[in-house]
Parts: sequence; structure tokens; C-alpha cells
Amino acid sequence: MQINKVGVIGAGQMGNGIAHVCALAGFQVLLNDVSKDKIEAGLATINGNLSRQVKSGKITEAQRDGALKNIGAAPSYEDFGACDLVIESAVEDEAVKRKIFTAVCPHLSDTAVLGTNTSSISITRLAASTDRPEKFMGIHFMNPVPLMELVELIRGIATDEQTFNSVKEFSLHLKKTIAVAEDFPAFIVNRILMPMINEAVYTLYEGVGNVEAIDLSMKLGAHHPMGPLELADFIGLDTCLSIMQVLYEGLADSKYRPCPLLVKYVEAGWLGRKTNRGFYDYRGEKPVPTR
Repeated sequence: MQINKVGVIGAGQMGNGIAHVCALAGFQVLLNDVSKDKIEAGLATINGNLSRQVKSGKITEAQRDGALKNIGAAPSYEDFGACDLVIESAVEDEAVKRKIFTAVCPHLSDTAVLGTNTSSISITRLAASTDRPEKFMGIHFMNPVPLMELVELIRGIATDEQTFNSVKEFSLHLKKTIAVAEDFPAFIVNRILMPMINEAVYTLYEGVGNVEAIDLSMKLGAHHPMGPLELADFIGLDTCLSIMQVLYEGLADSKYRPCPLLVKYVEAGWLGRKTNRGFYDYRGEKPVPTR
């Protein structure tokens, strides 16, 4: 099937990034969230990010204007009736995602494909909460979406070939490189990345090194562009914890046990950059380690 109009559920960091790249690629995009304010904030972020791309020479002013014309607000799921593809990009919580799918499905056309940007949860299990498991699959974009080249495509047990091929062509049209992953907990990227971050938190928890020493060691000793604790703050410590819990519960292996310090930070509401405090405190002019 031909994908022309795309709906995105969730106007946060990932959702507005997905809307951004879709609009820039020429797709008509409708952006939804739980409130008008959140949608407007997402649209403002897209505008700002497109302007930065113009200043850096990555796109032209005409491309920016065209992308902005391609994006509209969708305050209600009813607005998705003409969409060929709807991508859910809400919080990494299975109950929340299931609730969204139950609510949105009655408003979609019979031919519409439903995708999820989940970074860890079973595609087969999520698909079972919809009325179209054969037209459901994982489309996992990397953060930040406009800059990261990769997208993981994950089929559920019921996903049909036409759906996979349509989403594959859609992803290629976005100029993304595709990695096809099997439907195992956390797929490929996070199956490897999150245990590394969790081990970095254990290294901090056990006093092997402080925040600065751990991040500096991985940046200079392994040539990582960001240290693992800095990266955890960027991703969101609540998201990191959710993915580790999915790995721990799904694979039943103690090596995936979330570090107690990661749990404590999340319980404190220190979730990283989005709350201005995580392994670093971002409330001043320069980030300061919190341990």
C-alpha cells in the first residue's frame, strides 16, 4: 500500500522528531498528544529544529517552509481517519500504549497500518491489543530522530508481508538505514546499549568511579561521543529503567537486574535532562555531577 498521510501520537522528544522527518520527506503529518499545549510545544520544537538545520546548511529555507506546511495538529484520534500510517510514540509503558491502541483503532480506516516506536516492548503482545495485528509492527527510531540514521523494524508474529514492505519503503523514503530485528525484548540497539548504561550505574553505585571519571573513561578510553551516564540523562532515566525491567522480566537473567541506584534516581524524580536533574544537575550554566 502507498503511505502518504502519517499520524503521530505523542508530541514529545521522539514524537516531534518523527513528525519532523516525515514532514521534511514530503508526507502529510498530523501530530497528536493529550493536550493542545503539548501539541503546540511539539510544533514549536519542530520549527526550532528545522531553523537550526537551515542555519547549519543541512536544508534550505524552502524545505523548511514546505515541511511546516506538511504538519498539522490532531487534537482528537478522529482526525486520523484518512491516515495511511499511525505511529504511537508515547511513554515506554505497556499499559499506556495498550490504552492508546484501544482508543485509536475505531477511528482508523480498515487499510491503515499501526506502528509503535517502542524501544523494548513485545510487538506481538502490543499487536494483540489492536483490531489489526496483521497491520501492526514496530518502527523504532533513534533519538534524536532528525540526526540518527537508523530505524529498527520489528515484525510481530502476525505482521503480514505487505505491511512490512510498506513500512520498509516508508523508512527508506525518510532516508533512514534499516536494521530488521526479531521480536525479542529491547530488540538490537537497546539489548546492547541499556546493559552498558546499567553497568555504568553499578560502577557508580559500587564506588569504582565518580560520574565524571566514568563518563571521561568511556569518552576517551572507548571513543564514545557521550559518556554512559550523560547518555542516560539524555535518554531519560525512567526510560532506561523501563527497558531494563523489560529485559530482566522478559529474559529472566540476573545480568539484566536494574541497578538500585537507577531505581532510586527515578523514584526521586531525577530523570535526567527533562527534569533538569539526573546524574548531572542541569539547573546552572554548566552541568554538575550529582555524585
